[in-house]
Amino acid sequence: MTDETMALRGLLEKSAEASFLREMIGFAAHRLMELDAEGACGAGHGERSADRVN
Repeated sequence: MTDETMALRGLLEKSAEASFLREMIGFAAHRLMELDAEGACGAGHGERSADRVN
């Protein structure tokens, strides 16, 4: 594990707002993955599109 990852993990474990930060990071990661998948497919989740490639 990198030093930056270990430092972030240590900060999250020590912080009183650790659960809030985990939620924020999880939300951001999930949204970034959704946007990447939408870009690759040519349409959003559940969206009908003639340009959709999957």
